Amino acid sequence: MKVKSEKVENRQAYLTIEMEPAEKEDYEEKAYKSLVKRVNIPGFRKGKAPRPMLERYVGKEKLTEEALNILIPEAYKKAVAQEKIEAYAQPAIDIEKTEPVVFKVVVPLAPIVNIGDYKAVRMQPEPINVTDENINGAIEQLRHQYATWEPVERPVEYGDMVVMDVFSTIEGQTSIDRKGVQYLVTKELSLPAPGFPAEIAGMKRDEEKEFKLKFPADYTRPELANKEASFKVKILEIKQEKRPDVNEDFVKMVNPDFKTVEELRGAVEGDIKRQLEERARLDFEDKVTEKVLADSSVEFPPVMTQMETDNMIRVDMQRAQITDFQEYQNTVGKTEKQLREQLESEAKQHVTRSLVLDRIAREEKLSVSHEEIDVEIENMVLSAEESRRKNLEDYLATDRAHETIESILLMRKTVERLASIAKGSVEGVAESAAVSTEVEKKEEQK
Repeated sequence: MKVKSEKVENRQAYLTIEMEPAEKEDYEEKAYKSLVKRVNIPGFRKGKAPRPMLERYVGKEKLTEEALNILIPEAYKKAVAQEKIEAYAQPAIDIEKTEPVVFKVVVPLAPIVNIGDYKAVRMQPEPINVTDENINGAIEQLRHQYATWEPVERPVEYGDMVVMDVFSTIEGQTSIDRKGVQYLVTKELSLPAPGFPAEIAGMKRDEEKEFKLKFPADYTRPELANKEASFKVKILEIKQEKRPDVNEDFVKMVNPDFKTVEELRGAVEGDIKRQLEERARLDFEDKVTEKVLADSSVEFPPVMTQMETDNMIRVDMQRAQITDFQEYQNTVGKTEKQLREQLESEAKQHVTRSLVLDRIAREEKLSVSHEEIDVEIENMVLSAEESRRKNLEDYLATDRAHETIESILLMRKTVERLASIAKGSVEGVAESAAVSTEVEKKEEQK
């Protein structure tokens, strides 16, 4: 066997492997002994047909194929050992010739992670300031939540609730046939078609109107893109929103334990403060993480991007409750190639972030306990809809789910540690932490 190392590029080793004719013959003999036990040849007991008879019966090509299936994995294993290459993932193999056997191998190598001096990063979160405008806005949302709808005798305006009959066709096929349906006339709403609210604004009670609307090329439902819909609408009733006054009666509607408007405003201010603090915390963690990533560099083989892209598609399919990939492609309106091209950049960012944070987690000796995983699973189940809990519990009981949750929790801990370091609230952070490492299997075993 001859092994030629072509190059190392993008964390991939390129090899050309050529087998001696005698080696191929040895593997063809192994293939014969394997095949003859599995093929029924008339006139011979299974396993007893001579090789020439087997070759005539199944074809020389079948024997060669069987031989290559045995030869290539073994030859690859010997080649990487000879070249002292530690593969990070399964190789890509391309058979160039079978006489003699020559095949090329692209071997993914372990990523190289160079993390910057993350312990020297210093930042502070943005200060939180709850304004009267924030409070008043939240109070208005509560007024809207507890509003009533009263009939009016005037043309339809944006913000009104109408009761209407709607009939629609697309390319001669009925798409909507609804009687007495309620519809909130919102200017930006694109349902049942873009421009629909503008068509009914100004209509009067008992008025009928017919109009056509065309769906744009980038419409969210690809099956309707560029198609024209015909509508026939009759307005049955027009209602306007009546919001309650902000007084003690309103306060009791919101919370019976509150007695005054001041109590309600105080509670609203507390809620807003907690929301702003949470948003500020997440924004701060994002900024610190982005700074650490910007100070770091990572090299990894393309297969890691492909694997992350696969994972992103799988997660999106689970979220959409779709199990068939063809159905998923039809739903998103993209080919597999288009999907992968769209996700490639984001997938690379995910891999980079994961590798850097994983390395920092090891530097900081962070880990996740079984108890923490159990608590996270319990929270996930409790927050899920009742109808989805059984399926979710079954999935969360698998080893794969536990590994995923452990990884998520570890990344979360690492980001929190980086935020604490940046604020100067972790002891011993003055020491430089610049690290350069190659993440290889031998390192993982240490």
